[in-house]
Amino acid sequence: MRTFLSLLLIIGNTMLLSAQKQLTLDDAIKIALQKNSTLKKTENNLATYHSNVKSAYGAFLPSLGASGSLSWNRNEAAGGETFVYQGTTFTSEPVTTETRNYSVGAGASVDLFDGLSNIANLSQTKNDLESAELFFERVKQDIVFNTINLYYDVVNNQQLLKVKEEDVKWNQKNLETITERNRLGAVTLADVYAQQVRFGNAELELVRTKNILESSKADLLDYLGLDVLDQYQLSDSLSPQELSILQKDLSKEDENVSKIVEEALNKRPDYQSVKLDLESANNGITKAWSGYLPRLTGSANFSTYSNDVSKLFKSRNYSLGLTLSIPIFSNFSTENQVQLARVNVMNKEIVVTDLERQIKKNLKRTFLDLQAAEKALEVGKRNIVAAQENLKIESEKYSLGAGTLLNVLVANSEFTNAQTNFINAQFAYITLSEQLKYYLGVIEYKSYE
Repeated sequence: MRTFLSLLLIIGNTMLLSAQKQLTLDDAIKIALQKNSTLKKTENNLATYHSNVKSAYGAFLPSLGASGSLSWNRNEAAGGETFVYQGTTFTSEPVTTETRNYSVGAGASVDLFDGLSNIANLSQTKNDLESAELFFERVKQDIVFNTINLYYDVVNNQQLLKVKEEDVKWNQKNLETITERNRLGAVTLADVYAQQVRFGNAELELVRTKNILESSKADLLDYLGLDVLDQYQLSDSLSPQELSILQKDLSKEDENVSKIVEEALNKRPDYQSVKLDLESANNGITKAWSGYLPRLTGSANFSTYSNDVSKLFKSRNYSLGLTLSIPIFSNFSTENQVQLARVNVMNKEIVVTDLERQIKKNLKRTFLDLQAAEKALEVGKRNIVAAQENLKIESEKYSLGAGTLLNVLVANSEFTNAQTNFINAQFAYITLSEQLKYYLGVIEYKSYE
């Protein structure tokens, strides 16, 4: 009977696992890059920047226009009016007249010089487009990094859940042993009660860890735009790539921080984006200054007219013209535009400086955290070995009557904590390695598109 129930349990667990959808880290990143709403909005906005560049090129071309008109007029005189001419009385007759007029015209005008505004505008729109494309790249890197963080948070919690499950099994087995020894009179009833409390606390910790795991799963699925009620099976162990990261000493790379910072400033899409924003703002000053300069416009026109459509193009009119406009006083509006453009440049310079300082700070902090995480890994490995041996010794001493249950429980707690700390240190180091790539601007996203 017991064998039959065990078989049913195994079959049930197998069916449950098969019903769950597999979700690897690569899958999660691909889904995030496809479904993230911020990324979609940013991509949609790129169309407006392309349109602005096209419009800026159009400013160098002549504007063309054509027109045509048709007019019809009918005049009906009622007649019956009398007038006297040289003694003779005349009466007017009713008269009806109709006239039609046709005209066709075409014209073109082009700005021959507009104070360099069109040149500055073209440069500005190009910078804005490139800046938007770089910002789009950074948004992708943001999504990849956030997905990695959320995914590793789930895997980390899965590893911690295993530790808590093993702790519950150990405490349950220990409770059974102590209960049996108490029945034989080898230990006191107080030890049984103490172990019951410890077993209950272990079960409570297991429930808490399960809740944390499910919450982290929900956070990941929500970020990916998936249904949080669906069941997904994530990797419950470290991949070869992640294990190789643990073997690499990334914290030593801060020996030449200046070189690393220079690399980040050259590769960070967001930093390059704000620098282009600064160039665009300087173009804005040129555009504003164009209001002080004269404007030269050329024009060409052609027109024809007739009251008979068959003779429409027999009467023609041609004209060419140049118009020079010289601004003398613009009610301080040009001065205001120049001042606004200068303030915009100063603000963009602050943005560039702030981001540069932020990059340096984040890189320095990441290297410090990597050093701490590396040390935590070394200590964690030693602590697990030491705690495991200590638990073994205290358990044997207690079995021989030479130790106390309290020492055994403390040793088991230390062993559990050592395992927990080591797992946390592993994932902290892996996450920090990805964070370093993120701050350097080299985190990969193209292979997931």
